[in-house]
Amino acid sequence: MDRITKYFPELTERQKEQFAALLPLYEEWNAQINVISRKDMDNFYEHHVLHSLAIAKAMPFASMTEVLDVGTGGGFPGVPLAIMFPDARFTLIDSIGKKIKVVNDVIDRLALSNTKAMQIRAEALDGEFDFVVSRAVTTLGEFVPWVKKKISKTQYNKLRNGIFYLKGGDLTNELFTFRHKVKTWDINEWFEGEWFETKKVIYLPL
Repeated sequence: MDRITKYFPELTERQKEQFAALLPLYEEWNAQINVISRKDMDNFYEHHVLHSLAIAKAMPFASMTEVLDVGTGGGFPGVPLAIMFPDARFTLIDSIGKKIKVVNDVIDRLALSNTKAMQIRAEALDGEFDFVVSRAVTTLGEFVPWVKKKISKTQYNKLRNGIFYLKGGDLTNELFTFRHKVKTWDINEWFEGEWFETKKVIYLPL
């Protein structure tokens, strides 16, 4: 938690309480369902919460922005972003029912009134969104066709509507097709720690 407040000193007391509540909630669920790998729980705030919030450094979502988190798993990056931006609206989806059960419980217990979670595949979801966010559920080339028709043409934010993708490693080949449009940020420019050294935020306007 100290690292969250270090990098985001503007948090309200309510946001601090919600971020602090995340670890015991996920520990409770992890004892029942393997939502997050056991070794990752030791680095919960770094590997999951702070990693998700790298998107917040790249894109401070404006009020009323509609954000879709595809392949949310246990709720990342959607839940931390929903805490960070209470005036934006978040829809978290995953095809695995037990994970959405966990996410819905977290949403309820944190009283995240700006957030909903559903068990559904992206291709089957109706509606339009300003931004789609995800943590490396597949290659970007495969991901884009799932969501490109779901991007709204109405603009609220400083960057054009599109995709924010969290991924690590050498992305040269993966991003080659999108090289004239894509923008990347190295997360280690914002957050200290060896774990972030190869991690990036990828932004693709659509």
